[in-house]
Amino acid sequence: MSIGNSPEDERPFQDESDEVRPSVGRALQQARIAAGLTVDDVSSATRVRIAIVHAIEADDFAPCGGDVYARGHLRTLARAVHLDPEPLIAQYDAAHGGRPAPTPAAPLFEAERIRPERRGPNWTAAMVAAIVAVIGFVGFTAVKGGDSGSDGKSQVAGGGATPAASKSASPTPKKDKPAPPKSSDPSDSAIAAAPQDKVTVQVSAANGRSWISAKDHNGRMLFDGLLKKGESKTFQDSSKINLILGDAGAIQLYVNGKKIEDDFRPGAVERLTYTKGDPEVG
Repeated sequence: MSIGNSPEDERPFQDESDEVRPSVGRALQQARIAAGLTVDDVSSATRVRIAIVHAIEADDFAPCGGDVYARGHLRTLARAVHLDPEPLIAQYDAAHGGRPAPTPAAPLFEAERIRPERRGPNWTAAMVAAIVAVIGFVGFTAVKGGDSGSDGKSQVAGGGATPAASKSASPTPKKDKPAPPKSSDPSDSAIAAAPQDKVTVQVSAANGRSWISAKDHNGRMLFDGLLKKGESKTFQDSSKINLILGDAGAIQLYVNGKKIEDDFRPGAVERLTYTKGDPEVG
Protein backbone atom coordinates (compact mmCIF):
# COMPACT_ATOMS: atom_id res chain seq x y z
CA MET A 1 0.00 0.00 0.00
CA SER A 2 1.54 3.29 -1.14
CA ILE A 3 1.02 6.59 0.56
CA GLY A 4 0.74 9.72 -1.64
CA ASN A 5 -1.54 11.78 -3.76
CA SER A 6 -4.26 10.05 -5.75
CA PRO A 7 -4.24 10.33 -9.59
CA GLU A 8 -7.13 12.76 -9.37
CA ASP A 9 -5.03 15.12 -7.22
CA GLU A 10 -2.21 15.08 -9.77
CA ARG A 11 -4.36 16.25 -12.71
CA PRO A 12 -3.45 19.78 -13.90
CA PHE A 13 -5.80 22.59 -13.07
CA GLN A 14 -7.93 23.81 -15.95
CA ASP A 15 -7.66 27.44 -16.95
CA GLU A 16 -11.11 28.87 -16.32
CA SER A 17 -10.35 31.83 -18.60
CA ASP A 18 -10.06 29.46 -21.58
CA GLU A 19 -13.47 28.00 -20.81
CA VAL A 20 -15.13 31.42 -20.54
CA ARG A 21 -13.38 33.03 -23.50
CA PRO A 22 -15.16 32.26 -26.81
CA SER A 23 -13.27 31.12 -29.87
CA VAL A 24 -12.30 33.56 -32.63
CA GLY A 25 -15.15 32.49 -34.92
CA ARG A 26 -17.69 32.46 -32.09
CA ALA A 27 -16.64 35.98 -31.01
CA LEU A 28 -17.13 37.29 -34.55
CA GLN A 29 -20.53 35.59 -34.83
CA GLN A 30 -21.74 37.00 -31.50
CA ALA A 31 -20.60 40.52 -32.43
CA ARG A 32 -22.32 40.29 -35.83
CA ILE A 33 -25.60 39.21 -34.26
CA ALA A 34 -25.33 41.95 -31.63
CA ALA A 35 -24.83 44.52 -34.41
CA GLY A 36 -28.01 43.31 -36.15
CA LEU A 37 -26.14 42.22 -39.29
CA THR A 38 -26.60 39.12 -41.40
CA VAL A 39 -23.83 37.17 -43.08
CA ASP A 40 -24.93 38.71 -46.39
CA ASP A 41 -24.58 42.22 -44.90
CA VAL A 42 -21.04 41.51 -43.69
CA SER A 43 -20.08 39.92 -47.02
CA SER A 44 -21.42 42.91 -48.97
CA ALA A 45 -19.64 45.40 -46.73
CA THR A 46 -16.26 43.62 -46.65
CA ARG A 47 -16.25 41.76 -50.01
CA VAL A 48 -15.37 38.56 -48.16
CA ARG A 49 -17.29 35.70 -49.74
CA ILE A 50 -20.30 34.35 -47.83
CA ALA A 51 -18.83 30.82 -47.70
CA ILE A 52 -15.63 32.14 -46.09
CA VAL A 53 -17.59 34.19 -43.51
CA HIS A 54 -19.56 31.05 -42.53
CA ALA A 55 -16.34 29.01 -42.32
CA ILE A 56 -14.52 31.59 -40.14
CA GLU A 57 -17.47 31.83 -37.77
CA ALA A 58 -17.23 28.02 -37.45
CA ASP A 59 -13.45 28.36 -36.73
CA ASP A 60 -12.61 26.71 -40.07
CA PHE A 61 -9.82 28.80 -41.63
CA ALA A 62 -8.89 26.36 -44.41
CA PRO A 63 -10.94 28.23 -47.09
CA CYS A 64 -8.92 31.39 -46.38
CA GLY A 65 -5.92 29.95 -48.23
CA GLY A 66 -3.26 30.44 -45.56
CA ASP A 67 -2.46 32.28 -42.33
CA VAL A 68 -1.72 35.60 -44.04
CA TYR A 69 -5.12 35.68 -45.75
CA ALA A 70 -6.86 34.40 -42.62
CA ARG A 71 -5.39 37.23 -40.53
CA GLY A 72 -6.46 39.74 -43.17
CA HIS A 73 -10.03 38.37 -43.21
CA LEU A 74 -10.16 38.46 -39.41
CA ARG A 75 -9.09 42.11 -39.36
CA THR A 76 -11.69 43.06 -42.00
CA LEU A 77 -14.57 41.14 -40.41
CA ALA A 78 -13.77 42.41 -36.91
CA ARG A 79 -13.96 46.02 -38.04
CA ALA A 80 -17.25 45.36 -39.87
CA VAL A 81 -18.88 44.06 -36.66
CA HIS A 82 -17.30 46.77 -34.45
CA LEU A 83 -14.67 44.61 -32.71
CA ASP A 84 -11.02 45.40 -31.99
CA PRO A 85 -9.19 43.06 -34.38
CA GLU A 86 -5.89 42.86 -32.47
CA PRO A 87 -7.04 40.55 -29.60
CA LEU A 88 -8.69 38.22 -32.13
CA ILE A 89 -5.54 38.07 -34.28
CA ALA A 90 -3.42 37.41 -31.18
CA GLN A 91 -5.79 34.59 -30.19
CA TYR A 92 -5.61 33.18 -33.73
CA ASP A 93 -1.79 33.34 -33.74
CA ALA A 94 -1.62 31.57 -30.37
CA ALA A 95 -3.77 28.74 -31.71
CA HIS A 96 -1.94 28.42 -35.06
CA GLY A 97 1.73 28.53 -34.19
CA GLY A 98 2.39 32.25 -33.89
CA ARG A 99 2.50 35.16 -36.31
CA PRO A 100 3.68 34.17 -39.82
CA ALA A 101 7.03 35.48 -41.00
CA PRO A 102 6.81 38.36 -43.50
CA THR A 103 7.36 37.50 -47.14
CA PRO A 104 10.65 38.97 -48.42
CA ALA A 105 10.18 41.62 -51.08
CA ALA A 106 13.06 40.53 -53.33
CA PRO A 107 11.47 37.33 -54.72
CA LEU A 108 8.34 39.27 -55.65
CA PHE A 109 10.33 41.73 -57.71
CA GLU A 110 12.34 38.88 -59.20
CA ALA A 111 9.10 37.15 -60.20
CA GLU A 112 8.00 40.28 -62.01
CA ARG A 113 11.38 40.60 -63.70
CA ILE A 114 11.61 37.02 -64.98
CA ARG A 115 8.18 37.13 -66.59
CA PRO A 116 8.78 39.20 -69.73
CA GLU A 117 6.10 39.56 -72.34
CA ARG A 118 6.95 39.06 -75.98
CA ARG A 119 5.57 41.96 -77.89
CA GLY A 120 5.64 42.50 -81.59
CA PRO A 121 6.34 45.84 -83.28
CA ASN A 122 3.88 48.56 -82.35
CA TRP A 123 2.73 49.42 -85.87
CA THR A 124 -0.02 51.71 -84.61
CA ALA A 125 2.44 53.95 -82.79
CA ALA A 126 4.74 53.99 -85.83
CA MET A 127 1.89 55.01 -88.14
CA VAL A 128 0.78 57.77 -85.77
CA ALA A 129 4.33 59.09 -85.53
CA ALA A 130 4.67 59.10 -89.34
CA ILE A 131 1.36 60.95 -89.79
CA VAL A 132 2.33 63.55 -87.18
CA ALA A 133 5.69 64.07 -88.91
CA VAL A 134 4.02 64.59 -92.32
CA ILE A 135 1.46 67.03 -90.91
CA GLY A 136 4.19 68.94 -89.12
CA PHE A 137 6.30 69.22 -92.29
CA VAL A 138 3.33 70.42 -94.38
CA GLY A 139 2.37 72.98 -91.73
CA PHE A 140 5.93 74.26 -91.43
CA THR A 141 6.20 74.64 -95.21
CA ALA A 142 2.89 76.53 -95.43
CA VAL A 143 3.82 78.88 -92.60
CA LYS A 144 7.25 79.59 -94.03
CA GLY A 145 5.80 80.28 -97.49
CA GLY A 146 3.23 82.68 -96.00
CA ASP A 147 5.93 84.50 -94.04
CA SER A 148 8.11 85.01 -97.14
CA GLY A 149 5.14 86.41 -99.12
CA SER A 150 4.21 88.82 -96.38
CA ASP A 151 7.84 89.98 -96.10
CA GLY A 152 7.92 90.82 -99.85
CA LYS A 153 4.69 92.80 -99.62
CA SER A 154 5.92 94.74 -96.61
CA GLN A 155 9.17 95.64 -98.43
CA VAL A 156 7.27 96.98 -101.49
CA ALA A 157 4.92 99.01 -99.31
CA GLY A 158 7.80 100.29 -97.20
CA GLY A 159 9.43 102.15 -100.15
CA GLY A 160 6.87 104.99 -100.18
CA ALA A 161 5.68 104.85 -96.62
CA THR A 162 6.46 107.57 -94.10
CA PRO A 163 7.69 106.85 -90.57
CA ALA A 164 4.31 107.93 -89.22
CA ALA A 165 2.55 105.46 -91.48
CA SER A 166 4.88 102.68 -90.40
CA LYS A 167 4.17 103.47 -86.78
CA SER A 168 0.41 103.43 -87.31
CA ALA A 169 0.68 100.12 -89.13
CA SER A 170 2.30 98.43 -86.14
CA PRO A 171 -0.10 96.04 -84.44
CA THR A 172 -1.73 97.16 -81.24
CA PRO A 173 -0.79 94.86 -78.36
CA LYS A 174 -3.71 92.82 -77.10
CA LYS A 175 -4.57 92.88 -73.45
CA ASP A 176 -4.59 89.56 -71.72
CA LYS A 177 -8.02 88.46 -70.61
CA PRO A 178 -8.28 87.73 -66.91
CA ALA A 179 -8.48 84.05 -66.09
CA PRO A 180 -11.87 82.91 -64.84
CA PRO A 181 -11.98 82.33 -61.09
CA LYS A 182 -11.53 78.76 -59.99
CA SER A 183 -14.25 76.95 -58.21
CA SER A 184 -13.59 76.69 -54.50
CA ASP A 185 -15.19 73.29 -54.08
CA PRO A 186 -15.42 70.82 -57.00
CA SER A 187 -17.91 68.71 -55.13
CA ASP A 188 -20.37 71.63 -54.80
CA SER A 189 -20.18 72.45 -58.51
CA ALA A 190 -20.61 68.78 -59.42
CA ILE A 191 -24.04 68.61 -57.73
CA ALA A 192 -25.16 72.24 -58.04
CA ALA A 193 -27.10 71.49 -61.25
CA ALA A 194 -29.00 68.54 -59.74
CA PRO A 195 -32.57 68.37 -61.13
CA GLN A 196 -35.29 69.31 -58.67
CA ASP A 197 -37.51 66.41 -59.78
CA LYS A 198 -34.88 63.76 -58.95
CA VAL A 199 -32.78 62.67 -55.98
CA THR A 200 -29.04 63.19 -56.44
CA VAL A 201 -26.52 61.61 -54.04
CA GLN A 202 -22.77 62.14 -54.21
CA VAL A 203 -20.57 59.75 -52.18
CA SER A 204 -16.99 60.97 -51.56
CA ALA A 205 -14.26 58.92 -49.83
CA ALA A 206 -12.80 61.95 -48.04
CA ASN A 207 -11.20 60.21 -45.04
CA GLY A 208 -10.19 56.82 -46.45
CA ARG A 209 -11.40 54.00 -48.65
CA SER A 210 -14.70 52.18 -48.17
CA TRP A 211 -16.87 49.62 -49.94
CA ILE A 212 -20.20 51.11 -50.99
CA SER A 213 -23.35 49.72 -52.57
CA ALA A 214 -25.99 51.92 -54.29
CA LYS A 215 -29.41 50.85 -55.64
CA ASP A 216 -32.28 52.77 -57.26
CA HIS A 217 -35.95 52.65 -56.19
CA ASN A 218 -36.47 49.45 -58.23
CA GLY A 219 -33.62 47.67 -56.44
CA ARG A 220 -31.38 47.84 -59.52
CA MET A 221 -27.68 47.93 -58.59
CA LEU A 222 -26.06 51.24 -59.56
CA PHE A 223 -22.63 50.54 -58.01
CA ASP A 224 -21.07 47.86 -55.80
CA GLY A 225 -17.35 48.13 -55.13
CA LEU A 226 -14.44 49.83 -53.40
CA LEU A 227 -14.22 53.62 -53.36
CA LYS A 228 -10.60 54.65 -52.85
CA LYS A 229 -9.59 57.71 -50.81
CA GLY A 230 -10.18 60.90 -52.81
CA GLU A 231 -12.62 59.24 -55.25
CA SER A 232 -16.32 60.05 -55.50
CA LYS A 233 -19.44 58.67 -57.16
CA THR A 234 -22.72 60.45 -58.03
CA PHE A 235 -26.03 58.61 -58.28
CA GLN A 236 -29.44 59.85 -59.53
CA ASP A 237 -32.92 58.37 -59.46
CA SER A 238 -36.45 59.63 -59.96
CA SER A 239 -37.49 58.97 -56.35
CA LYS A 240 -35.05 57.08 -54.08
CA ILE A 241 -31.40 56.00 -53.62
CA ASN A 242 -30.52 53.15 -51.20
CA LEU A 243 -26.94 53.06 -49.85
CA ILE A 244 -24.81 50.63 -47.83
CA LEU A 245 -21.52 52.09 -46.52
CA GLY A 246 -18.90 49.56 -45.39
CA ASP A 247 -16.87 52.20 -43.50
CA ALA A 248 -19.21 55.15 -42.97
CA GLY A 249 -16.57 57.13 -41.07
CA ALA A 250 -14.53 57.49 -44.28
CA ILE A 251 -17.45 58.83 -46.33
CA GLN A 252 -18.78 62.37 -46.93
CA LEU A 253 -22.28 62.62 -48.45
CA TYR A 254 -23.92 65.37 -50.53
CA VAL A 255 -27.65 64.94 -51.07
CA ASN A 256 -29.60 67.20 -53.46
CA GLY A 257 -26.86 69.80 -53.31
CA LYS A 258 -26.51 69.82 -49.52
CA LYS A 259 -23.78 68.35 -47.33
CA ILE A 260 -24.87 65.69 -44.83
CA GLU A 261 -23.39 66.43 -41.40
CA ASP A 262 -23.97 62.98 -39.81
CA ASP A 263 -21.13 61.95 -37.50
CA PHE A 264 -20.48 58.39 -38.67
CA ARG A 265 -18.04 56.29 -36.66
CA PRO A 266 -14.94 54.84 -38.37
CA GLY A 267 -15.57 51.23 -39.39
CA ALA A 268 -19.34 51.50 -38.90
CA VAL A 269 -21.63 49.84 -41.47
CA GLU A 270 -24.52 52.18 -42.34
CA ARG A 271 -27.70 51.56 -44.38
CA LEU A 272 -29.15 54.82 -45.71
CA THR A 273 -32.06 55.86 -47.96
CA TYR A 274 -32.44 59.32 -49.53
CA THR A 275 -35.38 60.81 -51.44
CA LYS A 276 -36.19 64.05 -53.29
CA GLY A 277 -37.24 65.75 -50.04
CA ASP A 278 -33.96 65.10 -48.24
CA PRO A 279 -31.35 65.72 -46.79
CA GLU A 280 -33.06 63.62 -44.19
CA VAL A 281 -32.41 59.91 -43.93
CA GLY A 282 -35.45 58.09 -45.30
